[in-house]
Amino acid sequence: MAKSTVAIIGKPNVGKSTFFNYLIGERKAIVGDTPGTTRDRIYGETNWRDRKFTLIDTGGIEEKSEDVISTQMRIQAELAIEFADLIIFMTDVKTGVTDIDKDIAQMIRKSKKKVILVCNKVDDFQKLQNDVYEFYNLGLGKPYPISSANAKGIGDILDAIYDELPEKEDDEDDEERIKVTIIGKPNVGKSSLINKILGENRLIVSDVAGTTRDAIDSEFDNKYGKYTFIDTAGLRRHSKVNENIEKYSVLRTNLAIERADVCILMIDAEEGVTEQDTKIAGIAHEAGKGIIIAINKWDIYNKESGSLEKYTKEVYNKLPYLEYAPIIFISAKTGQRVAKIYELINQVSNNNALRISTSNLNALLEEAVSIVQPPTDKGKRLKIYYMTQVSTKPPTFAIFANSKKLFHFSYQRYIVNILRKEYGFIGSPIKILIRERKEKDVD
Repeated sequence: MAKSTVAIIGKPNVGKSTFFNYLIGERKAIVGDTPGTTRDRIYGETNWRDRKFTLIDTGGIEEKSEDVISTQMRIQAELAIEFADLIIFMTDVKTGVTDIDKDIAQMIRKSKKKVILVCNKVDDFQKLQNDVYEFYNLGLGKPYPISSANAKGIGDILDAIYDELPEKEDDEDDEERIKVTIIGKPNVGKSSLINKILGENRLIVSDVAGTTRDAIDSEFDNKYGKYTFIDTAGLRRHSKVNENIEKYSVLRTNLAIERADVCILMIDAEEGVTEQDTKIAGIAHEAGKGIIIAINKWDIYNKESGSLEKYTKEVYNKLPYLEYAPIIFISAKTGQRVAKIYELINQVSNNNALRISTSNLNALLEEAVSIVQPPTDKGKRLKIYYMTQVSTKPPTFAIFANSKKLFHFSYQRYIVNILRKEYGFIGSPIKILIRERKEKDVD
């Protein structure tokens, strides 16, 4: 079962991103005093009382304008409303009910979606209580007073979200099932691959680019394991994303990537890696997902001696940040090498969830530092105290040192390469966090 989706909407600068960051526990959205700072939807997963849901932060909805950015922000927020199971409509008690608030309330009423009306920046509940009552005029029910900046009233909103979302089904937390999202530009063969895997024409396959508009889940079990395959609409070039239905497909693709344990990036063998492919790959990489690169239509590619090795090198040259991702050459149409995908999926999923003990990490770190001395600058040497793994999916390591500035990117890359040499991490990105500590603070 897919997680429920909650969209935060409202006019610019009402505190949506601050609220979003608090709920997901990290500064994923940019927070600033300039209206319109958050221009694109940003996604994150969170849970309350053991009920998980996906949260969408949106750019603020402004009055209709000829300004391109304002127009795009309005369109994206409209799409978030269309897609969401539940809407959090955030307003600002300091500005009172504005014409933009009334317009947004009308949009929500037309959508007939469930909504929680939030009145933000209520730093003093007793003093501003009468100002909060004004928001009943929007006709969306009870306004919840909160202060995102001071984390006041957040628990009430979470309880309201919990009450409005559907109860989880028994299979929602099935950790054995690996979620695999098939990504790539339109008409690269994503639906054909899933149909070949399922052994039936469950998804519509057409030669017309962009046939698949929505993300579709297909559960499949075999001797290798339990899988949920998620087909997505292909991401087009931005210049071609003119109609709402295409923008909606982009939203679906981003959310499908967020849900995935492993992403299979499909590339057309005859076209090679295109600009669109690099953008799609970048989304999956930045999301920290396990990644497999599948070169499709290999059966009709004009091959020569050494073609496979040459092609592999070209792919990594164009996608250097995905050198950790294994490449498989397939034909979704004929089924060539498709059966080998399952073992790759299992390997990549396991690597993305791999956890290494602190003692083993520090033994490896000590050896790495003895082989290649940490850098120096103006007589000051980088001192690395210890390393520990702080999370998985992707594997994330915190390294404590005397100076962040001295810990150059090249030395971070050296540590990552040592980790890969020792533990593999095939198909999984590795994230390094540098924590600065004074020497006296280290035991």
